[in-house]
Amino acid sequence: METSKKRLLWALALVFLLNIAVILLAQSAQAAAYRQGSSGQAVRTIQEKLVRWGYFDGPVDGIFGSKTEAAVRFFQEKNGLTADGIVGPATLAALGMSGGSGESASPTQDNNVALLARVISAEARGEPYSGQVAVGAVILNRVSHPSFPNTIAGVVYQPGAFTCMVDGQIDQPVAESAVRAAQDALNGADPSGGAIYYFNPSTATSGWIWSRPLIKVIGSHRFCA
Repeated sequence: METSKKRLLWALALVFLLNIAVILLAQSAQAAAYRQGSSGQAVRTIQEKLVRWGYFDGPVDGIFGSKTEAAVRFFQEKNGLTADGIVGPATLAALGMSGGSGESASPTQDNNVALLARVISAEARGEPYSGQVAVGAVILNRVSHPSFPNTIAGVVYQPGAFTCMVDGQIDQPVAESAVRAAQDALNGADPSGGAIYYFNPSTATSGWIWSRPLIKVIGSHRFCA
């Protein structure tokens, strides 16, 4: 009889622990999404990134209010995400953030290669191979530069940074050479000579870009400091 009671108590304890585990997992999953009413360091980081990239002009106070929600919707609309105003896993990834801590996170190598290759292919398809690597290097140079976002996704999705994000070229099939160029750039190759800008003089519409100091010309692109 005593043994049966002990087994029953152990069974009840196990059920209790399992229920606690389920509750904690549910809370963890909910914490990975930020929406109106959320607050804390993760929300502050989201606001800082949106301000830096030109999507948000409200206070960076760590409080997810209506203005932050509107900025998140704007960011989502511009970057092909579901515009629900909720910062879930997909939006966190586009912001260059991890799912739980609110800190910047390094994307996996595969994701870096894929995104970099897509931009290289869209911006420099048909250019000499060194020019394709140079376009990738410019993106990586911006990641390291204090004037730009500190992730590849952040640089790529910065409003107005790349023509291909506006004219739809980013969605075209990726050239095989662009994948190799992305890998070479990530491995440290930089034919641009440290450039943080490039442009095609035959299609450039900005007078300001001509004021940037020229480093070198590769194919149709001028690479500048």
